[in-house]
Amino acid sequence: MGVLKRFEQRLEGLVNGTFAKVFKSEVQPVEIAGALQRECDNNATIWNRERTVVPNDFIVELSAPDHDRLSPYAGQLGDELAGMVRDYAKQQRYTFMGSIKVHLEKAEDLDTGLYRVRSRTLASSTSQPRGGSSDRGSGPAGAGGQMGAPPTGPGGGGGYPPRPTGAPPMPSHAPGGGPGGPLPRAETRRWVEINGTRHQISGGSMVLGRSTEADVRVDDPGVSRRHCEIRVQGGGGAANVQDLGSTNGIVVDGQHTSRATLRDGSRIVVGSTTIIYRQAEG
Repeated sequence: MGVLKRFEQRLEGLVNGTFAKVFKSEVQPVEIAGALQRECDNNATIWNRERTVVPNDFIVELSAPDHDRLSPYAGQLGDELAGMVRDYAKQQRYTFMGSIKVHLEKAEDLDTGLYRVRSRTLASSTSQPRGGSSDRGSGPAGAGGQMGAPPTGPGGGGGYPPRPTGAPPMPSHAPGGGPGGPLPRAETRRWVEINGTRHQISGGSMVLGRSTEADVRVDDPGVSRRHCEIRVQGGGGAANVQDLGSTNGIVVDGQHTSRATLRDGSRIVVGSTTIIYRQAEG
């Protein structure tokens, strides 16, 4: 079940209570939830192979009428939206620098039904680097890339700590990695790009379609509810796209097909939407 669908079901339990008025507003909570997902994807920062950091502090700007309708429930709605972001991050293998917060603000320049989302990465007090900034991109020294080059040894040898004078040379490694052994195989990262938004493929498969139950929702009237699936063969092998019995079918690299093997840069057309498949080592 998709993250947005679970979010909708959680809200349904509140509709008979104070949340009944929320659904009378022009802006629907599920629209905001989808925008927060896109905000995570668009601002994901890769620290290393195991860690991709996304924003954890979100500000949703609403028109005056929408804000007036939603603000009485801002606390509950903010908690539900934060939970949705947490679920989506777990699915996409994203991480945060601090706790997740979603705030609603009034924007006088917006008309009813329109909204904006702003985000930033705020480090918690326990992970805030000494003397660092809490803006996006900051983090603990060990969280991502190298924060500073280590000092070099005598003569600029590049080692640290420096080797004592007269010490025997370090053993050489085989070209393949450690002494006589190969380096571990680099992990292949896979994602798709839709209208400039990146969606990582995790768990070996990704269903694309118009339904909120799809892993990635494609807002296109020519797209079926569950239109197609991208699946990676076991062991990190090739990726294939499979039509799921859609009404309009799929076109891969200019060819109408029901199934095709994907390469980096392959273009999948569903309805009037072009999906670009990407993969990279590292």
